[in-house]
Amino acid sequence: MASFPTSVFLCFSFFTFYFISSSTAHSTSSFSFNNFGHNSSFTLHGDAKVVNNASSVQLTAGRITYKNPIKFYSGIPNKTVSFSTYFSFSVYSGSGNGDGLAFVVFADGSHLFDGNNGPFGLSNGADLKFLSVEFDTLMNHVGIDLSNFVSLKVANLTIANLGLNSGTRLQVWIDYESGSKRLEVRLNKFGENRPVSPLLFERIDLSKIWHKNERFYVGLSSSNGNSSQVCNVYSWSFTTRQSHDWMHSEPLDPIGFKEGDGKNVIKIHKKNDCVVWVVVALILGIGLGALGSFVGMFMWTILAKRRPVTPEEYAVKHVVDDNKCLSI
Repeated sequence: MASFPTSVFLCFSFFTFYFISSSTAHSTSSFSFNNFGHNSSFTLHGDAKVVNNASSVQLTAGRITYKNPIKFYSGIPNKTVSFSTYFSFSVYSGSGNGDGLAFVVFADGSHLFDGNNGPFGLSNGADLKFLSVEFDTLMNHVGIDLSNFVSLKVANLTIANLGLNSGTRLQVWIDYESGSKRLEVRLNKFGENRPVSPLLFERIDLSKIWHKNERFYVGLSSSNGNSSQVCNVYSWSFTTRQSHDWMHSEPLDPIGFKEGDGKNVIKIHKKNDCVVWVVVALILGIGLGALGSFVGMFMWTILAKRRPVTPEEYAVKHVVDDNKCLSI
């Protein structure tokens, strides 16, 4: 039984490692706003204000931002997080069209917002780093923007029989999967089901934009361009999660985008993630092997000490007669 302490130590080490890794990998940052009254988790900027008994936030040239920064890297090993956001909104243009509404992810300390001057109330400087999904009421399209407002990809809503500036309440689902580096956008009328297929998607490696020591903020921004456009946000939720990317193919590198010929360059990067999984598999195999050996030796020890019991009907009896003694 000399192997008992070693077996217990290996098993304990494995389960401790698994527990710590799992706990760290599943840490999330999330919020949900279905009512905007007496809530200190968001900030309003510009002319943004809470209206209709705190059931919505009205934007003409302003924004709503989640107050707390969000870690863009998490888990062991350190990886970019995946995120999902949902919000419902409506835009009424009245006598003229403004820019519309934009969901924006921007770096900590970034001076991104520019009142009513820039597109969607956002600055367009060359040194800014942000990801934006724009809902352009002038062009009636949805676009994915990366650090500037020349969209990487757009989807025309006229073809989808949807309009942004009619005042109809709409709902949006935006999902970024860090494993596949895929950003998906879905849009539908409020009360309808989430579409199975995305309206718009693009592969973007956000780890090329934000470094490991950076955090990011999320917000909804609008600008009416001095028109009578009014945007209302009725609900907004956001969550992050850790996901594994070792099984996915290499994504599009947004830094390798060529402005001259409009072509994308895919760069192949070496990955060492498989080494981590090999180590995990070895630890798992050693731990389970040691546990199996301990159980086998324990059962053998118990069974080896058991002695056969003679049934009562076959017990030895002594028969004595006059001439001799027989043992039966």
